[in-house]
Amino acid sequence: MDQLAALLDGPRARGAFLLRCVLDPPWSIRVQDEAPLSVTALVRGEAWVLLDGAEPVRLGPGEVAINRGPEPYVVADRPGTAPQIVIHPGQRCTTLDGSTLHQAMDLGVRTWGNAADGGTVMLTGTYTMEGEVSRRLLEALPPLVVQPGGPVITLLGAEIVKDEPGQEAFLDRLLDLLLIAVLRRYFATHEAPAWYRAMGDPVVGRALRMLHNNPAHPWTVAALAAQVGVSRASLARRFTELVGEPPMAFLTGWRLALAADLLREPGATIGAVARKVGYGSPFALSAAFKRVRGVSPQEFRRQPAGAVE
Repeated sequence: MDQLAALLDGPRARGAFLLRCVLDPPWSIRVQDEAPLSVTALVRGEAWVLLDGAEPVRLGPGEVAINRGPEPYVVADRPGTAPQIVIHPGQRCTTLDGSTLHQAMDLGVRTWGNAADGGTVMLTGTYTMEGEVSRRLLEALPPLVVQPGGPVITLLGAEIVKDEPGQEAFLDRLLDLLLIAVLRRYFATHEAPAWYRAMGDPVVGRALRMLHNNPAHPWTVAALAAQVGVSRASLARRFTELVGEPPMAFLTGWRLALAADLLREPGATIGAVARKVGYGSPFALSAAFKRVRGVSPQEFRRQPAGAVE
């Protein structure tokens, strides 16, 4: 598992908010739901994404916009259309003066808009990612990413209007696939985080996968080097050059990010978390956690999810 996979294996889409929007101009929606990550796929028509203080970005059929929250943004039929609709936290939909629009614009199963056969059709989904592993990837993204979505858009569009057993789980996985496809395309053509680029290296990539897949193993640089078939010095030098930090420093950060997410789970004990991420005792985990994050595991658990230490 790598960090892109971990993003969707831990706090992945589970009961994600998914909606098919059907609209006729003029329309403009201000999204201020504070979601960490939002996905908008355009099936038909044209849309513009407007971030505060940035140039408008056009979205054409087959393209996907990924917005990194929690800052608000506007999606509209054209840049000059003033917002008429506001999306609040909890996906509450109102007019600018606060009147509810949920029932008035309901067009059926997961479908919403101002015209049953409108010229613009969009698929929207939101993630509620508050984990430490997710934060590592979210911090590598710009506020807005626009890329082609590929065939997953067609499949998601066909399935989003169905109401069958297991449909929510099916839609969650389709949303994950769409997100992965877009992020892969983006990182292939734009500046990617060092750990992502390093995954393609035959030596360092293999070492990263070992650390990701088995953080509880008592790794040393020598043991890791033996597994990938190079000298200790060679691995340490190449790893640091490509990833930006030595292997054991990377492993500590990865272990503590996993521990932070596990500590949020109901009923998790510090001892159980310590064993899962490679610390021999609750004391060892607590010492490392406080040294790196400035708070103890107990104090971290009392903080609101998503708070920055």
